[in-house]
Amino acid sequence: MIENNINLDEIKENSNDKNYMLNIVKNKGKLLQYASLNLQDDRELVLEAINQDGEALEFASDNLKNDKEIVMLANKKSPWTICYASDFLKSDKDIFFNIIDEYGQALYFASKTLRDDDELVTRAVKNKGIIIKYASYRLRNNLEIAKIAIKQDKRALNFVTAELREKIKKEEEG
Repeated sequence: MIENNINLDEIKENSNDKNYMLNIVKNKGKLLQYASLNLQDDRELVLEAINQDGEALEFASDNLKNDKEIVMLANKKSPWTICYASDFLKSDKDIFFNIIDEYGQALYFASKTLRDDDELVTRAVKNKGIIIKYASYRLRNNLEIAKIAIKQDKRALNFVTAELREKIKKEEEG
């Protein structure tokens, strides 16, 4: 089967050939999906694929989705790919601090602990106010963070705690 000048049958036949696959992913990183499981766990091949297209992280082995350098490279190119990171790395502050200012939605994929981190949540809602809905209860009840979120997106008011929402409405009325 040939798609956009790419012969998928040929790629599948050569899925265990590292040199062949290196040449393929240099031009289209997401073709990593057709590499053998062994090669999807090959650091050199996966780095090459991600250098071409951060979204190739989806097809890396679980082992390499736990590799901080690989995940950070993918996130630098495509911040939303944090969703493919291992659970362990979804608890890594460094990774989130590198993408949260540009991609506040990353908070959705953060661990429970990071969703309760004042600095991380503040930075996330500055970028995408409505993302406050994924912050911890404690931070959805924080007036300062709520105001930042609401300033960025008025709909964020719907996701702060009920008590805080009433307090904010009273402030606006008074």
